[in-house]
Amino acid sequence: AHHQSGHNSGVIHSGIYYTPGSLKAKLCVQGAALCYKYCDQKGIPYKQCGKLIVAVEHDEIPRLKALYERGLQNNVPGLKLIGAKEIQEKEPFCRGLMALESPYTGIVDYKQVAQSYARDFQEAGGTILTDFEVTNMEMTKESSPESEDG
Repeated sequence: AHHQSGHNSGVIHSGIYYTPGSLKAKLCVQGAALCYKYCDQKGIPYKQCGKLIVAVEHDEIPRLKALYERGLQNNVPGLKLIGAKEIQEKEPFCRGLMALESPYTGIVDYKQVAQSYARDFQEAGGTILTDFEVTNMEMTKESSPESEDG
């Protein structure tokens, strides 16, 4: 977690943006739920702060509504469209005509999550080696879904 994982934005994405029915959409929605559950189990602090996607021009409203429909198809929890007054109640310095509220979006210090994964791996008998130069890499085929570990 000292490198990329330690510099991760820490956003727990809700799954709004992905194509409905796609593996990315399913994994994002499932992954967010599992991330919150894991953090709760391990005592890792997070903030389920939500987010607003705001339309500031009239021509943005149809795209916002389409994004809302996409999120519903992806089973993103708690999505709702809100008006200008509700936007300002949630974010006093934000102005817009309409917004998509995604209360399931959150943030976490991903370095803590990665360090917890490392402890879990070591407790299960795994070994983590650091400060080693990679001199060779080989690609292997993924296991088929029917395999014992698939």
